[in-house]
Amino acid sequence: MDTAKEQIDALRDALNEHNHNYYVLNAPTVSDQEFDMMLKRLEALEREHPEYDDPYSPTHRVGSDLTKGFEQIPHQRRMLSLGNTYSVAEVDDFVSRCRESLPGEDVEIVGEMKFDGTSISLHYEDGRLVRAVTRGDGEKGDVVTDNVITIRSIPLQLKGSDYPKQFEIRGEIVLPWKAFDRLNAEREYNEEPLFANPRNAASGTLKMQNSAEVARRGLDAYFYYLLGENLPFDNHYDNMLAARRWGFKVSDAMTRLESIADVDRYINHWDIARKELPVATDGLVFKVNSLRQQLNLGFTAKSPRWAIAYKFQAERALTKLHFVSFEVGRTGVITPVANLEPVLLSGTIVKRASLHNEDIIRQLDIHQGDMLYVEKGGEIIPKITGVDTAARESGAEPVRFVTHCPACGHKLVRVEGEAAWMCPNKIGCAPQITGRIEHFVGRRMMNIDGIGEEIAVQLFNAGLIRDIADLYELRTDQLEKLEHMGPRTAERIVDGIRESKSVPFDRVVFALSIPYVGETVSKKLARACHDIDTLMGMTVEQLTAIEDIGPRIAESIVAYFAEPENREIVRRLRDAGLQMAMPEVDESLRSDRLAGKSVVISGTFTHHSRDEYKALIELNGGKNVSSISKKTDFVLAGENMGPAKLEKAAKLNVPIINEDEFLNMIQ
Repeated sequence: MDTAKEQIDALRDALNEHNHNYYVLNAPTVSDQEFDMMLKRLEALEREHPEYDDPYSPTHRVGSDLTKGFEQIPHQRRMLSLGNTYSVAEVDDFVSRCRESLPGEDVEIVGEMKFDGTSISLHYEDGRLVRAVTRGDGEKGDVVTDNVITIRSIPLQLKGSDYPKQFEIRGEIVLPWKAFDRLNAEREYNEEPLFANPRNAASGTLKMQNSAEVARRGLDAYFYYLLGENLPFDNHYDNMLAARRWGFKVSDAMTRLESIADVDRYINHWDIARKELPVATDGLVFKVNSLRQQLNLGFTAKSPRWAIAYKFQAERALTKLHFVSFEVGRTGVITPVANLEPVLLSGTIVKRASLHNEDIIRQLDIHQGDMLYVEKGGEIIPKITGVDTAARESGAEPVRFVTHCPACGHKLVRVEGEAAWMCPNKIGCAPQITGRIEHFVGRRMMNIDGIGEEIAVQLFNAGLIRDIADLYELRTDQLEKLEHMGPRTAERIVDGIRESKSVPFDRVVFALSIPYVGETVSKKLARACHDIDTLMGMTVEQLTAIEDIGPRIAESIVAYFAEPENREIVRRLRDAGLQMAMPEVDESLRSDRLAGKSVVISGTFTHHSRDEYKALIELNGGKNVSSISKKTDFVLAGENMGPAKLEKAAKLNVPIINEDEFLNMIQ
């Protein structure tokens, strides 16, 4: 190919096709390495030719870490909820009612999976995604297009050519089990509250302000309803098959059902088979297939008369409590865990279940040796939901929360305003120390290879480490004396420690194990404070003035740096060469010319990249927002501005300026 534009277009088409094969069809045709090489080639070409930038290029699927607000807009068509039942007989009654309401007509039913996620409405124009809106209250929802773009199973440009000029498609954003398990494992490691189920995790992820984090979490999407004026077929089933051809992920479980007996067999099959699916489901949906018949059946105030949801019963088992153990986390919080007689539940063997805190134990009135009810239902995390008191042994003692740390013996203290008890012995409690070391070296923190939980415990037990700053004094000859530690592993660890000195300041803040300060909060603090000295000296009032920093987080930060031991660790880390400030910005470029202004960027640019323009807006006191609203001050528009944004700006009389005008504005 001769031109860069032709190469870019060809690579984008090929990568979009490979994304579809991998994420929708689950049938990749190239290796991960081949895909990555093509993506890197495209990234290089787009850097060389920013005039061909496209916000829907495969290279933009990773999202942005810039904070944005969500615009609310009304739905073109209300997003109603479905009537639901747990009874097979009531599903049969629904089918009978539909037939009685349409006398003399054949009524075909479509059965499909009810995915357990968060609803989404996508709007397409000329085969291109223009807007993604959450359900909200059914009348209006939040525009989350930037986050939806990161979901690789959602087509940004449709395949084929037989789609309507404009249409809406509705579906469910889900978090697959594997991604959910990985996310909760990270949160458990960071001592953050766990998501109870993939539905909550998917909903929370979709509304995050950081689309780069949304991309990292690995959301997926299934679609089940096509709406528009010029749909290709007069029935739901064929329209969804057409949507599948255009690139949408439509469940293979979708089936046409001719009789009530077919409906019952469908329910019985999926009540078992759903447990093998890669995503959470909480039921089935049955719809009248004909669109004409749907119109004739109509709606109630809350739901369509032509559809019903059948909900699966939650799986529940009764098993014996062997004992309750009490585990110490890196921040000192004590977590009670029920150790159970192994029981099979939702395809997995359950041996342990968190009891979370003392209040839960009291509410459930758990006694030693009790028979406990364990549920998983839509919950992947085993949950103790009750006690069979009739099976309780005579004289069984209530389970009592420990009063002293099970690791170091220190007297526990109650966290003010919470149900948690914690060990205050931060510098002498072994699980807390090794937990902080393990956190500090993690991939998303300091990324020091070779030190996991086992090595952290070995280092502590050998007297080589008493806090995270001690890592920077380790030598290979010391490490080689540890059990199962060879020279190459020791050298790799020391090399990793040395390389960690270049890790950016925001990740250093995250690595410190400040209670309630996770990855996203660390980035906000680093950007607002710029250096560790400013952060250490801030008051609660100053911290809560930072966006998304609430009183609990602010108080935790102030309390952390009030401890002389923590300030000493920071000093030693600074002396070791860690990054304790954000990179210097040329202050001569900073101004308040855009102070208080909200700016939307759209299109492709010649003089600077989109990210560079976003940085310039912030450098001059402005705020980047993703969607146009009445609060938008102006749109910075390049070539190929999205038609939806152009129309919205005109409708709201929001000024549109080009990049030359913008550069003159900020001088």
